[in-house]
Amino acid sequence: MGTILKENAVSFLQLVASGNVREAYQRYAGPNFRHHNPFFRGDAHSLMLAMEENAAKNPHKILEVKRAIEEGNIVAVHSHVKQNQEDLGGAVVHIFRFHNDQIVELWDVGQPIPADSPNENGMF
Repeated sequence: MGTILKENAVSFLQLVASGNVREAYQRYAGPNFRHHNPFFRGDAHSLMLAMEENAAKNPHKILEVKRAIEEGNIVAVHSHVKQNQEDLGGAVVHIFRFHNDQIVELWDVGQPIPADSPNENGMF
C-alpha cells in the first residue's frame, strides 16, 4: 500500500467497516479528532457512536478500497462501500488529515451507484 499514513487510513476504514469501530478509534484517532460529516456533531465520540450504530444495522458491510492517495499529511481513500452483498453501494471518498501518524480530521463524500448508467466506464 505504501506509507504508514496510507496504511493507517485504510486500516481505520477496514476496522470500521468490519464493526470494530472502537478499536479503529483507539488505534488511529488523535486526541483532537474532528470530522465534517454534516449529519452528526463534529466530535470523535458522536461519529464513533453513529458508526457503531451503522455497523450494528449492517453487519455484512463490504468496503473495497480502489485507491489511496497521499500528499503530505493528507490521505484520500476512494472506496466501493456496500451495506450488504446485494447492495449496489456507493463510491465514497474519505479524506484524512494526520498529525503524528494519528487521524485528527476527517471528511467523507459519497455518491450512490445507479442501477442503470449510460457510462460504460463505471464509477471505478
